[in-house]
Amino acid sequence: MITAVLIAGIVIFRGCKPKNIASAVMGDAAARTYIAPGKYDEFYNFVSGGFNGQIGVYGLPSGRLFRIIPVFSAHPESGYGFSEESKPMLQTSSGYVPWDDLHHVELSQTNGEIDGRWLFGNGNNTPRVARIDLTSFRTAEIIELPNSGGNHSSPFITENTEYVIAGTRFSVPVGEKQDVSITTFKENFKGTISFIGVDPKEGHMKIAFQLLLPGVSYDLAHAGKGPSHGWFFFSCYNSEKANTLLEVNASQKDKDFVIAINWKKAEEYVKAGKGEKRKTKYMHNLLDEKTHMTTTEIINEVLVLNPAELKDMVYLIPCPKSPHGCDVDPTGEYIVGSGKLAALIPVFSFTKMLKAIEEKKFDGEYEGLPVINYEAALYGEVKKPGLGPLHTEFDDKGNAYTSFFVSSEIVKWNVKELKVIDRVPTYYSIGHLCVPGGDSRKPYGKYVIAYNKITKDRYLPTGPELAQSAQLYDISGEKMQLLLDFPTVGEPHYAQACPADLISKNSRKIFKIEENMHPYVSKGEKEAKVIREGNKVHVYMTSIRSHFVPDNIEGVRMGDEVYFHVTNLEQDWDVPHGFAIKHAATAEILIMPGETQTLKWIPDRIGVFPAQWDPKLGIHVT
Repeated sequence: MITAVLIAGIVIFRGCKPKNIASAVMGDAAARTYIAPGKYDEFYNFVSGGFNGQIGVYGLPSGRLFRIIPVFSAHPESGYGFSEESKPMLQTSSGYVPWDDLHHVELSQTNGEIDGRWLFGNGNNTPRVARIDLTSFRTAEIIELPNSGGNHSSPFITENTEYVIAGTRFSVPVGEKQDVSITTFKENFKGTISFIGVDPKEGHMKIAFQLLLPGVSYDLAHAGKGPSHGWFFFSCYNSEKANTLLEVNASQKDKDFVIAINWKKAEEYVKAGKGEKRKTKYMHNLLDEKTHMTTTEIINEVLVLNPAELKDMVYLIPCPKSPHGCDVDPTGEYIVGSGKLAALIPVFSFTKMLKAIEEKKFDGEYEGLPVINYEAALYGEVKKPGLGPLHTEFDDKGNAYTSFFVSSEIVKWNVKELKVIDRVPTYYSIGHLCVPGGDSRKPYGKYVIAYNKITKDRYLPTGPELAQSAQLYDISGEKMQLLLDFPTVGEPHYAQACPADLISKNSRKIFKIEENMHPYVSKGEKEAKVIREGNKVHVYMTSIRSHFVPDNIEGVRMGDEVYFHVTNLEQDWDVPHGFAIKHAATAEILIMPGETQTLKWIPDRIGVFPAQWDPKLGIHVT
């Protein structure tokens, strides 16, 4: 009771929160989120780190942070981006880029259900897509995206992870003519959507083709499922094609579009040889688990399909207004558009859309693409749901949950009845939300998590910037109930969650030393040695509790490049070893059991240099 009164007082004082905030926290919330020592959480929650370029791994319902997975940003805690093996993972066509803005994550699926194999993440600033191996919780692969002006609209997958699909955030000049004025935006700028094929066994990625589309801005997307399998749905905005003062000029029209893509038809065109190979340049980086090394490949062409010329592949559905989310319910029948500036939520019917296409109920074309009549594809509208709808996910009972940025709330509504059931405040300014399995054919429907932009008075102050926030709500009953606030690292955008046993049962514990094929591996202390090759010094080193071999190295000279190839001989779970050199212009490296990692050091002065973590050893530079 005291908590409820205090929260109500805060809301009245601020005057910016929803009115319906009675019993904001359940009385047994602490018991329902408490995980006793030695017990495990029910769900993994993978949360994008936004501007830290990483992914946070949390447990639900506890909200405990388990790990930061380095993806697009160098990470000195583990040596990611600093070791010679991991540096190539951050290579791009522009060189080594040790940072990015990771907004969205997506778990791999089989038959439309989360399978726990891989996690994909987007690099928003330097357009890239990463694949994380969930047996090791490591970034296994990064592929760069050509013809992209920011990779916000990514990474979204098809029902069996046939493709990871990524749209350009901003349209750009495409082709060899790149030096064009921004004032020619309407004539020379185009959008692209990349279909990245995923090997069903190994997960390796390859750009299968790109679609050349109108020069608008592409936002979020989701694949069809069940009856709509073979289709993909994107939101887009700035159909005005404005290129300045976008907050004003890109919001002039009452409706933008949901783009419906028949990717099965696109595959037919590819098979028939209808695409055009265009020159470009992008990087593909892949980790070899046997050598523990990353290899890089520069690719110089991409296959492009133009739907304005290749018909029956892409259709536009009008959608109010500046849509952000584009979400498909578990049945695959209903497509939800979330117009950030709209006062309603349109729900489109896949069945009606197909009928409209068959009957050619079009309202003209937009850049050569047919525009389906709004009413012909519309199932119905959720009236006055809130202000600033962003993103929708679903439970297992036919309900949807939509985040509202302006009114700072989650609204629960029934998909078929289009009626609001409940609403709860979030603290504050929610962006994305997550229901475990909520974008799949099999939602788990126990919780919804809000990822908020502003915390203000929720946590102890930490200077000018406060912690980011997630909030856990129980959705097992008709009414949503707040259970827990927990801080997050970076800036959370989209997140996904799944039952822990989908992943934990396959978790790797060690790398088998006999399977280590690193070219500088030392599989025992007898193989440890120092070899000079001109000004390059290779130290074949081993580590085991609790010493390194060799533990004293002499004869290093000024101007040498010294490579410490450290093999962790442990074959026990959770016994990593660290290694660092005094004055080295790099980070430590962290070597997992059975693994080899390399630290490069160029001495800049004469002296004796201790190396550390675990027992210290000495390096003598002359």
